[in-house]
Amino acid sequence: MRIKRGVNAVKKRRKIFRLAKGYFGCKSKNYRIAREAVMKSLSYAYVGRKRRKRDMRSLWIARINAGARVNGLSYSKLMHGLKAAGIELNRKVLSDLAISDAEGFAALCEKAKAAL
Repeated sequence: MRIKRGVNAVKKRRKIFRLAKGYFGCKSKNYRIAREAVMKSLSYAYVGRKRRKRDMRSLWIARINAGARVNGLSYSKLMHGLKAAGIELNRKVLSDLAISDAEGFAALCEKAKAAL
């Protein structure tokens, strides 16, 4: 008795087509091309998840630098001053303070200046 893999093949193709839904032209209709496009997009998604962490950190640093320069410090001097003052806030919190609470961030800058 021969083994027919019709059900499994259909399931395999259906999974790929579900992932390729919304792709342009043959990339969502043709199985071979859809499979290539899905593999490529999944690898891009994997890289993008790593990339997002780098991008967010650089955004936080840019925001902290802008807030520090308003208060007469550079980013590196601010971070050195905060470390010397024993204030351990991460960059995400500092950037949020620089945007939403300018007075609180100014107070942190003053403490950093005093510690330098």
